[in-house]
Parts: sequence; C-alpha cells; structure tokens
Amino acid sequence: MATDCNCNKGFADSYMLLKPEDASFFDLFRVLFKGNLSQRNFVESHADDDALDESLGHRWLIVISILAQKLLQLVAKPLSLFGSCVEFLLNLVALNGGVFSIVLNFLGGKLVLPNPESENYLSFIGNLDIRAKLEDAVQREDSKYYPALSMMASKACYNNAAYLKTTVEDYWKMEFVGFYNCLNEYQGKTTTQVLIALDKHEDRHTYVVAFRGTEAFDADAWCTDLDISWYGIPGVGRMHGGFMKALGLKQNVGWPKEIGEQDENLPPLAYYVIRDILRKGLSENDKANFIVTGHSLGGALAILFGTILCLHDETLLLERLEGIYTFGQPRVGDEAYANYTRQKFKEHYIRYCRFVYCNDLVPRLPYDDKEMMFKHFGTCLFFNRRYELEMHLQFQETSHQS
Repeated sequence: MATDCNCNKGFADSYMLLKPEDASFFDLFRVLFKGNLSQRNFVESHADDDALDESLGHRWLIVISILAQKLLQLVAKPLSLFGSCVEFLLNLVALNGGVFSIVLNFLGGKLVLPNPESENYLSFIGNLDIRAKLEDAVQREDSKYYPALSMMASKACYNNAAYLKTTVEDYWKMEFVGFYNCLNEYQGKTTTQVLIALDKHEDRHTYVVAFRGTEAFDADAWCTDLDISWYGIPGVGRMHGGFMKALGLKQNVGWPKEIGEQDENLPPLAYYVIRDILRKGLSENDKANFIVTGHSLGGALAILFGTILCLHDETLLLERLEGIYTFGQPRVGDEAYANYTRQKFKEHYIRYCRFVYCNDLVPRLPYDDKEMMFKHFGTCLFFNRRYELEMHLQFQETSHQS
C-alpha cells in the first residue's frame, strides 16, 4: 500500500501518520512493551503539543490498526477474487430464477450468464436489498423526502453505472448526471465512487450526491476505514487521514481551492469534480439546491465534503446545500473539527443528520476515549434493536425555511 510519508506535509500544522509497510511483526510486538513511538520508523508525527500519546491504550490501537491493514493487504487479491465469485453466483441464481432452474436452463440451452457491466447485475451489497423504487408514500413536499431519497441513493451507489443509470432514469424519474470513479493520489488507485443525479420537480431542482461506502470485499476501502492516521488543518482541526485522501487530498499541497488543469488520462479527484459540477449547475439555475449522502465510508466522505466547502468558503454551494444525511457513518475528526464544522453549518442553515442502528459498530469508530480524539456531532437519529427511533441533539438544530 502506498504511503505519503515522503510527501511534503506543509499544508498541515500537525499530523500522525502510520506506515504499515515499514512495520514488522516484531516491531509491533516490541512497541507494546517499550513505547518510544517517535523513534519507530512506522510512525511519523509532528505537533506543537502532545500529539503522540504514548499510553498503552494508544499503542494498542496503533498496533491493531497496522496489523489489520497489513493483513488486509496480504489477502487483498484473494479477497477480491472471492467477492467477484460470490457476486457472480448470486446474480447467476437471480437471473435464472433459482438454484434448480440453473440446471434446467443449462440442460435446455437457456442458461443466462451474468454480465458485471449489465444494468441487471447487482453487487454483493445490492443483493442484500434489491429494492430500487422510491416509496410512493413519501412525496417531494414531505419533510421525510430528502432522508428517504438519501437512503435509496446511498444503497444504490454500491452498484455499477449501468444499473444506476437505469434506476435513476426509469424508477426515480430523474436525470442521471453521472457515476464517477475517483482517484486516491496516495494509493494511486480509483478508490472512491460517486453518484450524482438531478431531481427536477416544478420550479425546484435538487442535485443528489451519493458517495459509495465500504464494499465488503475491497481491502483498500477497509484499510481506509481502519487507518487512524490524521492531519491537523489550520483553523479547522484534526481530521482522519484516510478519509481525506479518499475525498481528494492532493499530495504535497493538501486542499488548494483551485487545482488548475488536470491530466485528462487520470481519473478525477472526488471533491473537485463534484464541486465543479455543482458550481456549474447551481450558477445556471438560481432555484436549484443539493443534498449529500453516503453509507459507512461514504457517510464520512459526505460530511467531510461539506467541511471542505466551508474551508474554501464556497458561498454559493453552502447557501444551496439543503442537507447532509449519513447512514452508519464513522467519526471524522476531533473536537476542534466538530466545533468548526458545526458552527459553519449553523451559519449557513445546513441540516446534518446521522442515522445510526444500535448494533452497527462502524459509527463507534474510530474510538472516542482518552486514547483517541475523534468526536461525533450533529443530529443523531438512533434506532434501537426494535427499530424504534431515539433522537439525540448535539447542538441546536437549524434548517432551511421551506
């Protein structure tokens, strides 16, 4: 797995970076007993204050994070192959009408073979819930419409572009703007996928931006989740390094407001391609707005996208950002980050809601205890094991006036 530790990190006022590829199993065993993290070649840290916690609890978290990433990279290819086989078999069964029908269709020369690029091909997560239509009971004028639309978009974007185009146009009756595979410069791979759709209704148009979450058999995505590295951005706070890289953090320069012309042969960076599409669409229609959503890793990217808009003072976009709705979202930054984003959202009347199921582990990561610094904020819509809603407010909620 590629590392950024040889890159210029002048854009950050502090950082703590883990380098799993430089850590042997003996190094990890030894650090639990001797500490001295600052002298380890697999940890790079810089801060004015006590950024590198030497407590046993923090050392354990670093060891677990590095071990998990090393093991995931070790099994990345077989895990991906296994996932592809599982998806193929699930689609083979579905397209042929069941397990027994596969044999009959094969003997009768009518066996249907799945095509991974087809609109009928569902991902592993897509097979867990095959619903594609929006609920008829939830109308556009309903206050539940945006959360319901966000839920369906977050679920749908785990599937391929052909499926999404058909779903958006035929089932949702919306305009399919695009599905984008975006570059992570630090990993040198397209690790981030984004769906953008346009919901046209009378004189109100709403862009829907949905980030794909962690795919079950994607080792790189799981490494992003489990990496507890962080960067401190001046005036904002400390943010999860893996999520920043997935959203489009640029090597050496961080988060420049403008990046100039990019190599057309390279995939786009998620933050910049989404922002430019929204800039153009909103500037051409003064009655258009947008919402941002995502599940799991996608939820982290959704809230981080809103934060970077604030960092860049994107007034037009912030005034039209109707809401951010995340599902099973992990923590993204420290208390300073939470306070910064919360205050900016309050100034621009941006609604931010986190949907959390009680038995979901992901929203509890990275840990919020004395060894870690990550904090949740915003409105938490918590569902217990009986799917009963409990609302928790971390600050006085404000919203757009309808």
